Amino acid sequence: MTDPSALDDHAFAVWAAEQAGAALLEVRGSAAGSGLSGKDLKNAGDAAAQEVLARVLVEHKPDDAVLSEEAEDDHVRLDARRVWIIDPLDGTREFSEPPRDDWAVHVALWEDGELVAGAVAQPELGETFSTAIPRVVPPRTSERPRIAVSRTRPPAFVAALAEELDAELVPMGSAGVKVMSVVRDVADAYVHAGGQYQWDNAAPVAVARAAGLHCSRVDGSPLVYNEADTSLPDLVVCRPELADQILDFVKRHGTD
Repeated sequence: MTDPSALDDHAFAVWAAEQAGAALLEVRGSAAGSGLSGKDLKNAGDAAAQEVLARVLVEHKPDDAVLSEEAEDDHVRLDARRVWIIDPLDGTREFSEPPRDDWAVHVALWEDGELVAGAVAQPELGETFSTAIPRVVPPRTSERPRIAVSRTRPPAFVAALAEELDAELVPMGSAGVKVMSVVRDVADAYVHAGGQYQWDNAAPVAVARAAGLHCSRVDGSPLVYNEADTSLPDLVVCRPELADQILDFVKRHGTD
């Protein structure tokens, strides 16, 4: 294959995410024989994917900084022009519950203040969504709007939002999977408040923006990455025609 160092940033993000995804499938595939389950399987997946991504970034992007959920943040990134923001395994709960497929690998590149490339691999689907070949989101296929929500911790305000929009709630795991559900026309919006970090949504937002979707904080302000504080607790990703209604609801009712 082409030397990964020679790939452009979009293609490299895809390649790196798929390398980590392959390692995760291997861990999951050997879980039955090794007796791994629950927390042990989660930890094994996190470690395997982090090892792959850390290794390929050091080897092929040695001059770039990295922010990862699974590594200590040394803040070198704050003075860097280019920062890879990665979540080696998003949706550890779902990963530890075979045969669920709603978990993902996130690889994004931030450069000079903006997200410029991203890939979200969903290994069990055999698909990677990326800025390399942006998706064109098709016209909505459902009569009622569909809002992706956490299958285990759906925010109460989203139920009220769904009632106002006459929307259907679609539960699933992984923040990246929820954002990709909008890219894939499985859902029409993902609205979250209550805690996330930059690595949870950087790659998904990069892909969603490239597909032409609305992406912002719940108050309508921009999503900003490579900040010293890694918390980025809320976001809205939706079809553009739904953005005003969603943001207006939050303005009137809040997220409590």
